[in-house]
Amino acid sequence: MKTAVGTAKNNTWALGFSDFKEITKARLAISVVFSSVAGYFLGAPEINWFSILLLSFGGYCMVGASNAYNQVIEKDLDALMKRTMNRPIPAGRMTVNKAMVIAIIMTVLGVIALYYLNPKTAMFGAISIFLYTSCYTPLKTKTPLAVFVGAIPGAIPFMLGWVAATDDFGIEPGTLFMIQFFWQFPHFWALGWMLDDDYKKGGFKMLPTGKKDKGTALQIIMYTFWMLLISIIPVFGITGDLQLSILAAVIVFLMGAVMLFFAFRLYERRDNTSAKKLMLASVSYITLMQLVYVGDKMIRGWI
Repeated sequence: MKTAVGTAKNNTWALGFSDFKEITKARLAISVVFSSVAGYFLGAPEINWFSILLLSFGGYCMVGASNAYNQVIEKDLDALMKRTMNRPIPAGRMTVNKAMVIAIIMTVLGVIALYYLNPKTAMFGAISIFLYTSCYTPLKTKTPLAVFVGAIPGAIPFMLGWVAATDDFGIEPGTLFMIQFFWQFPHFWALGWMLDDDYKKGGFKMLPTGKKDKGTALQIIMYTFWMLLISIIPVFGITGDLQLSILAAVIVFLMGAVMLFFAFRLYERRDNTSAKKLMLASVSYITLMQLVYVGDKMIRGWI
C-alpha cells in the first residue's frame, strides 16, 4: 500500500514538473539563457559566477513568465491546433489560475534577480515580458506584423547579458540586439512556413504575405542577408568594445552564408522540407555564432 502511494506521489510530481516545463517552454527558455550568458561573457571585463547565476535564473523566469502568460491568453486557440492542444491548460491538466500564479511569481522573482545585477537589466527584462504578452501575443491573430513586434523581445536576451555585465547600454549591446533581431525573421518564418496549416486553425497570421509564396521567401532572403551583414560588422572596429577578429568574422560569414543558401533554396522550391532545413540551419547559426564571438574574445585576450 505504501509503495503504491509513493509511486502515485512520484508520478504526480513527475507530471507536475513536466507541465511546469511545458507552461514555461523550458527548451526555449534555456536557449534564451544561453544567449544572455553569451552576451555577459562578451561584455564582462572579468567573470563573476554569482552574476551569471542571477542572470540565468532571472532570464529563465522572464521567459517562463512570458510563455505562461501567453498560454493563458491563447488557451482557447491552443486547443484548436495539433501542435498545442496537449499543452497543460487546453488539455485540462492545469487551471488558468495556477498558470497565472506561476507567471506572476516568476515575473516577480525574475525582476528581483535582474535588478540585483543592475536596474537597466531589470528594465529590459520587464520590457520583454510586456511586449511579448501585451503586444506580440494579441497581434498574432490580427496582422503578420506581429512577428516584427515579437522580434523585439526575442532579440533582447543577447544584449541583456552585456547590459548585466556592464550596467551600460551603447553601441555594443545595440549591435548584439540587431544581430538577433534580424535572425528572428528567417527563423520564425521558416517555422511558420512549416506549420502554416496548423497556425491557420488558430487564426494566427505568421507569414508576411499570408501565403507560402515567393513574396514570403524573398523577405526571408532579405532579412537573412541583413543578419549576415550585421553579424560581421564588429570586425571593422566601429562597434566600440565589441570586436571580432578577421578569422572569426570569416567563420561567422560562412555560417551565415549557409543560412542564406537554404533561404534561396526555399525561394526556389517553396516546400516544407526546404523550410525545415532553413529552420534547423538558423538554430545552428545563432548558437554557433555566439560561441564564435565568445571564443574569439577569449583567444584575443590570451594573445
